[in-house]
Amino acid sequence: MKYFLFPIAVLFLFGCGDNTAAKLSESSTDKSKLTKRNVVFILSDDHRYDFMGFMGKIPFLQTPNMDRMAAAGVHMENAFVTTALCSPSRASILTGQYTHRHGVVDNQSLVPEGTQFFPQFLQKNGYQTGYVGKWHMGSHKDDPRPGFDYWASFKGQGHYWNSVFNVNGVQEKPKDSTYVSEAVTKYGKDFLENRDRDKPFFLYLSHKAVHAEFKPNTADVGKFDKAELVYPPTMYPPGHAKATVSKEEYNYEDVPQWVKKQRYSWHGVEYLYHGKMNFDKFYRRYCESLIALDESIGEILDYLEAENLMENTTVFYMGDNGFSFGEHGLIDKRQAYEESWRVPLLAMGAGVNKEVKKIKENIQNIDIGPTILDIAGITPDPQFDGVSFKSLLEGKSTAWRDTIYYEYFWERPFPQTPTVHAVRTDQYKYIRYHGIWDLNELYDIKNDPNEMRNLIRDPKYADVAKDLRESLFNWVETTDGQCMYLRTDGQRPRFDIEKGLDYGGTY
Repeated sequence: MKYFLFPIAVLFLFGCGDNTAAKLSESSTDKSKLTKRNVVFILSDDHRYDFMGFMGKIPFLQTPNMDRMAAAGVHMENAFVTTALCSPSRASILTGQYTHRHGVVDNQSLVPEGTQFFPQFLQKNGYQTGYVGKWHMGSHKDDPRPGFDYWASFKGQGHYWNSVFNVNGVQEKPKDSTYVSEAVTKYGKDFLENRDRDKPFFLYLSHKAVHAEFKPNTADVGKFDKAELVYPPTMYPPGHAKATVSKEEYNYEDVPQWVKKQRYSWHGVEYLYHGKMNFDKFYRRYCESLIALDESIGEILDYLEAENLMENTTVFYMGDNGFSFGEHGLIDKRQAYEESWRVPLLAMGAGVNKEVKKIKENIQNIDIGPTILDIAGITPDPQFDGVSFKSLLEGKSTAWRDTIYYEYFWERPFPQTPTVHAVRTDQYKYIRYHGIWDLNELYDIKNDPNEMRNLIRDPKYADVAKDLRESLFNWVETTDGQCMYLRTDGQRPRFDIEKGLDYGGTY
């Protein structure tokens, strides 16, 4: 079994030392190395990897523009985040670092002072940069952040309807009833239309959709009310009135106790959001909210094509984390199960070999920044834990990692989910829980993709578990991940079931 670790610069952790970020390297200022490739990066919220029309999982779901990207470009079918939670994942995208290195360990943690975001490297090398949409990292503010010439964002989680945008320092309130996906698209196109034509550009388009609670655009509400839903085999335990599998198929005995208990909590199918939401309605509204998100992608692609920009522009679409819909009796993310950890990732346009169609290598969110800089002809800084997958997009044979790692830190307002560390190869996944007396988990994901049979107590797999555990602790040690984060009682998130969950800030 081979474990591939990337070389990193040694940095001290926020909360455990000085998190002074690496400075922009002098070599990156060499304008002669600058290419004129434009890049558009589109990010969504809570979009799981298999809820796209071309995947065929949800018969009634139509995502023509995601399908368009997959058909005209490349689908990275093994894309993962390093932490399945909004703020940590978004910080990992912008910094190219693991969560324990950049310090944004939950949705309330501030970005440490001096943190470098990869768009700052683009700016320094002559790019015009724009950020539009959800930021959601720590403070409940909408102020412009470093690395962007154009800024249009809202506070915290924002709202599906009538979000107030801070546009380059000026508050803009919607005059009419405005759906957030449409507003994000409008400001994104404003940046593109009013950009400096003499400069290459980078647009970071960050959607609120499809974050809970799901509120589709008016025309889309109820479109799937009569659709037949697809429930996962692990939604109900064997013996349950609604169970579809036997105990021989689903080893429920070795499901951790915290998972069994969570099915009756805020993030469980039996009592989701404290019983204030029906599961089927929840599921359907999620799918309906994807419609406007997909339309936004289409509008951006249409603009780039109409302006003859696609030949010189690379477009990415990605989710910030996945989302569970009944797997193991859970909803939401945070866990290291496939539907939480995996995300959609598509690329099309300049530099993308559409003959490749699918990339099977394990791509992670920490690889986005290094890849975009590589596309721009800029040498990635040593601060990055991720690496560029530009060569994979081009269809070139490249040595690549066969092992990836995951971390999630326990949150005071959502104590149902413990601290999680996990390691995944192409065949096995080992999940370790910290701070609770419970079973760890081991899955042969190649032969058991639904993670129905926990093998952790099977003696035949003892050596596999031991090797993966050693790999996990080696990763923690070599990436300075031994430090644990502790939040004070005062750092509690503000959330309201009627206004949208977990939108940042404290009270």
